[in-house]
Amino acid sequence: MAEANWTRISEFILMSFSSLPTEIQSLLFLVFLVIYLATLIGNSLIILVTLADPMLHTPMYFLLRNLSFLEIGFNLVIVPKMLVTLLAQDTTISFLGCVAQMYFLFFFGVAECFLLATMAYDRYVAICSPLHYSVLMNQKTCTQLAAASWFPGVPMATVQTTWLFSFPFCASNKVNHFFCDSPPVLRLVCADTTLFEIYAIVGTILVVMIPCLLILSSYTRIAAAILKIPSAKGKRKAFSTCSSHLLVVCLFYVSLSLTYFRPKSNNSPESKKLLSLSYTVVTPMLNPIIYSLRNNEVKNALSRTFRRGLCFRNHNP
Repeated sequence: MAEANWTRISEFILMSFSSLPTEIQSLLFLVFLVIYLATLIGNSLIILVTLADPMLHTPMYFLLRNLSFLEIGFNLVIVPKMLVTLLAQDTTISFLGCVAQMYFLFFFGVAECFLLATMAYDRYVAICSPLHYSVLMNQKTCTQLAAASWFPGVPMATVQTTWLFSFPFCASNKVNHFFCDSPPVLRLVCADTTLFEIYAIVGTILVVMIPCLLILSSYTRIAAAILKIPSAKGKRKAFSTCSSHLLVVCLFYVSLSLTYFRPKSNNSPESKKLLSLSYTVVTPMLNPIIYSLRNNEVKNALSRTFRRGLCFRNHNP
């Protein structure tokens, strides 16, 4: 590619949902605003309740608190800019803003994959080795496992983001997406990106498959342990302790796979935008709902926390 075709990009234009009529974009703004607020409130409540209620000071809820914090971060990276784009039609994002958005998208995405695997291991220990659970999942181990879940996102995000934005860009700066994702930004590059694409594909497969295999291994052993329980009531009780996590895992991996692992022939930019909404906007909202509605401990803790709040307010008018 001739150097004359290169250009120094100072900002990008996010095409977002610009092809839709203004009325539809206004409706989408209201829908996404409600989802965004529900995500922030729901995940914040999970964090506050698991911190405030001593009954929830267990490894499972420590990891759930990490997941809720991660979902808040994931949402803050993507949704506010999308809302501004829909409401004010401000589709520009600075070069550094695009770099930061992509970096934290990778960071939180990789961290979520490994955190879900860590949560599966926690359920495996709780069900398959209940007598040793408090020893195997002590506070130090939980902290180390959480740190190990967050850490892989740093090198992955650093390498991929730095490498991608070191390429020269062509004259166009229009990103056909509602956030700075790697594939649409890569299409603007004026250079041979073969090595980068190989690295991105291999890295994505490893980041997705390693935690996925760990989750499958954990749940295979969990299923075998549950089947050995003689009573139906015991089986239901054991399964109920991991059903919420299993549902969250399915939602995350199905939406992620449909977005990034579909054949290119079936992967139009518009369909990818819709699929991207599932794991960037919808799933973070559903996670606290799943854990609160399907978990009696969380529901009881929410009730106790609200009662304590009301009592404190009545005694301190």
